[in-house]
Amino acid sequence: MTDAQQDFRAGLKDISPLLLGIIPFGLISGIAAINAGIPEGTAMLYSVFVFAGASQLATYQLIGAGAASFVVIYTALIINMRFVVYSASIAPFFKSLANPRKWLYAYLLTDQGYAISILRVRDHNITDPQWYYLGASVPIWVTWQVFSAAGIYLGSNIPAHWGLDFAIPLTFLAVLVGALDDTDTVIAAATGGLVAVIAHPLPLNLGLIIGILTGILAGMTSGILRKRPSTRKGGA
Repeated sequence: MTDAQQDFRAGLKDISPLLLGIIPFGLISGIAAINAGIPEGTAMLYSVFVFAGASQLATYQLIGAGAASFVVIYTALIINMRFVVYSASIAPFFKSLANPRKWLYAYLLTDQGYAISILRVRDHNITDPQWYYLGASVPIWVTWQVFSAAGIYLGSNIPAHWGLDFAIPLTFLAVLVGALDDTDTVIAAATGGLVAVIAHPLPLNLGLIIGILTGILAGMTSGILRKRPSTRKGGA
């Protein structure tokens, strides 16, 4: 078995437990699209081309409420701003790729795939980051599309008492806990989360952006302070 095959299989193995949370998440997304009045075929194409769970749910709700197009687009862009941060973090490991492959990797970028990949890549536990990333990302895409389609075409047959909504926060919590592996990350997550909650009442989803920026600033500040050489006063 080649190194690429081993790394792909490692990514698949590591992401497998998180796929259980994506199954109900995808179902909810598909059901929400139909409830918003979006035709089945259009909802399926939307899922394939957009491929961003949290923003899909938010935009379905806005479409169902009759929101203006610019509000729907703005909301999706704001929610997906976190992928800019993810991309900046993981891009150095893919800089040797040709543009078409970079575009594919960008399309496949998810919270779960990023969190799993950056930990292994950063710690140099794999030989080929590109194939590990694919191993972690492709199963997410397949799982999302299959169960989004199930929600779109079979959602009316899913009992309401199943309470699938619980899967959404659990999915993101699983990613968060796995990523909290150092002091700077913990400080960034705690600060960003707290600020986002406090700033939640702000209009136009500004609380989310402020939370992200504050978390990044807190994590960077923590790292700088920890690396700064300590100065001690002393005498002969």
